[in-house]
Amino acid sequence: MEDETPLEDISLLLFFVRRCREKGAVMPKTKVQGFVFGLIMSYVMACGMEVYNVAIKEGFNLNVGGFSTMTNQVFLGALAEASYMGLFVFLTSNLWGNRIGTAFATRYTDPEKDNPYFCRIMRQAGTVAVMCPTMSMIASILFNVILAHQPLYNLPAIWAGTVIKNFPMAFFWNMFAAAPFTHWIFGKIFPENR
Repeated sequence: MEDETPLEDISLLLFFVRRCREKGAVMPKTKVQGFVFGLIMSYVMACGMEVYNVAIKEGFNLNVGGFSTMTNQVFLGALAEASYMGLFVFLTSNLWGNRIGTAFATRYTDPEKDNPYFCRIMRQAGTVAVMCPTMSMIASILFNVILAHQPLYNLPAIWAGTVIKNFPMAFFWNMFAAAPFTHWIFGKIFPENR
């Protein structure tokens, strides 16, 4: 298989941008739809992040072959944790995460001039920039201070380490898996929004 030239890469990117602009993202139009969309996104994000964190906790990242050596046992642990962490994601995203993400996008994009896909990506980036530190704090308190009995005075260091570990995964998981999947499944549930 030959490598693509930079011109082919740009053509592919432009194709996806045009496709997103033509089709548009399937977005909620009512409060009930917003609730459903938020619930799906919250649990998809929680599931992905918990698979990542359980795999690290089990030491798969240290094996030769890294995460490729994971076993199905990781998914069971991740689903158990995601069952309640998804609720924390849903609550915090609705209380401040989505609002701050929208404010970030509003500050750095102009929906009248910018591509709608770019505006959506910037909103996602702003939301992840708020939600990752927020959820890292919740996870640090829950898993390290409460369950692992770490001293409370270590919380700032634990939280910083958790953000450093989780931010790259949260960003890329949101951009390339959680958001596209959520928009797709939402479009299947509410086809009239297309």
